Amino acid sequence: MVTIVGPELSPLEIKAATDAIADGNGNIDRIVRLSRYPVMSYEFTISDGSADQIRHNLLSAAAAHPGMDVAIQKQGLSRRAKRLVVLDVDSTLIQDEVIDLLAAQAGQGDKVAAITARAMAGELDFAASLHERVALLAGLDELAVERARHSMTLTPGARTFIRTLHRLGYITATVSGGFTVFTERLRDELGIRYGKANELEMVNGRLTGRIVGPIVDREAKAQFLHDVARYEGVPIEQTVAVGDGANDLDMLETAGLGIAFNAKSVVREAADTALRVPYLDAVLFLLGLTREEIEAADAGD
Repeated sequence: MVTIVGPELSPLEIKAATDAIADGNGNIDRIVRLSRYPVMSYEFTISDGSADQIRHNLLSAAAAHPGMDVAIQKQGLSRRAKRLVVLDVDSTLIQDEVIDLLAAQAGQGDKVAAITARAMAGELDFAASLHERVALLAGLDELAVERARHSMTLTPGARTFIRTLHRLGYITATVSGGFTVFTERLRDELGIRYGKANELEMVNGRLTGRIVGPIVDREAKAQFLHDVARYEGVPIEQTVAVGDGANDLDMLETAGLGIAFNAKSVVREAADTALRVPYLDAVLFLLGLTREEIEAADAGD
């Protein structure tokens, strides 16, 4: 199964995708338009040919056409039988990096942002860099933390994405290298079932600059996916993980379908599937859902 997604898929982009399939000696047995908005997307059912060559050709076509993303998945029941979706939070479910929001309140924005960028690009050890950044927040009071929480911005399509998953019977979870003071509010607001994040230590109404308990790093994220899947009785091949940073790589590799969403280059290159469109609900089309099915789920609530 090949899915192509873009803000406006032109005939040139569609031709690039079909040529890539043909050049790998693949036959297009079926074409389905999944959506016209918020993005355009089409699904191709492919038979014959070299899967590796077709994948290589399609990824090259996507690189040459920045307005087109491609996803290549094995055809089968498991594709439409996904049951658990685990999401990163910072720059995935929300548009922000929550530590940057806190740093702005503490007057440490530039210092923290520089460390964050290097950590998310995989240039720094995540745990060490997180301790370094959190230390810069020492003394921040509860009112400032609340102001930071109120400044969070959901990613476009996030509410539709989560709402549709719930109405179709999916289990949702978040796992974040950010902080529980943010993720717990998001879980309550969106009705997400499970969550895991770092806990900031607060004494006498002020942050101490320390973290309570083990750091949620890339290994912990992958383990959380395994733990939730095991608890819910969901086979790992029926799980989906969505994230953007180097901290998400193990989780994306572990899941039945790992999706790099508006991700850093190191993550796009390693993930099964990458989306560059700014709408989180576009992930639904990679699950084989059509816009009509999404709207029907809304109407049936």
